[in-house]
Amino acid sequence: MIVADSLHKAFKTKAGVIQAVNDVSFSAPDGAITGLLGPNGAGKTTTMRMLYTLMTPDQGRVSVDGVDSTTDPTGVRRRLGVLPDARGVYKRLTARENIAYFGQLHGMSAGEIAQRTEVLSRALDMGDILDRQTDGFSQGQRTKTAIARALVHDPRNVILDEPTNGLDVMTTRGMRRFLHGLRDEGRCVIFSSHIMQEVAALCDHIVIIAKGTVMAAGSADALREQAGESNLEDAFVKLIGSEEGLHA
Repeated sequence: MIVADSLHKAFKTKAGVIQAVNDVSFSAPDGAITGLLGPNGAGKTTTMRMLYTLMTPDQGRVSVDGVDSTTDPTGVRRRLGVLPDARGVYKRLTARENIAYFGQLHGMSAGEIAQRTEVLSRALDMGDILDRQTDGFSQGQRTKTAIARALVHDPRNVILDEPTNGLDVMTTRGMRRFLHGLRDEGRCVIFSSHIMQEVAALCDHIVIIAKGTVMAAGSADALREQAGESNLEDAFVKLIGSEEGLHA
């Protein structure tokens, strides 16, 4: 379980101070996919970077399975599998070698790495690319490799920043099946997107973020009911109080 409690984050620029995240709180339970939905620039990625300890909150706290990220960031990292917004792979290595390298960083044995690689390869349909050098991979193939190496240590908590961004229809469908599989295994999954259809199709619980703060939270049905709208896109626009969601 991942808990964000009153997160704040500001950045100093030449133009002044930008408050990127302002009092964001939510819980992501085990056995569910929690979606962070918001337009570009809403504060989603900054929030996620605080969740996986790349950034330290100015105020507030993050806990993962009860471990506080401020007092024990290493303990939090051990419990997380992360697909960040920047997901480059080592181009001179094969997909298998990329996965193995991350397994070694987690202190896994060669046997453990081989076993997990086989499990992840089947789940992500990577058999035809596993032993190919990643230079020249499509975006979907790079994303699969990045997810596999992020999950090689079998974490119970998974954070994915727009994992379907730029993927074709068939790869996106496969990714949905994979994410539902993670949920059904009882893992905590946080999924960030600005695409309404993806969030509606994947998420059990949705947290709408705009202008650095939480505007609403609940299931897709609950959000539609709260907004008095029949579809999630119209509910989203009403709840954030802006038409900007239509152009995100």
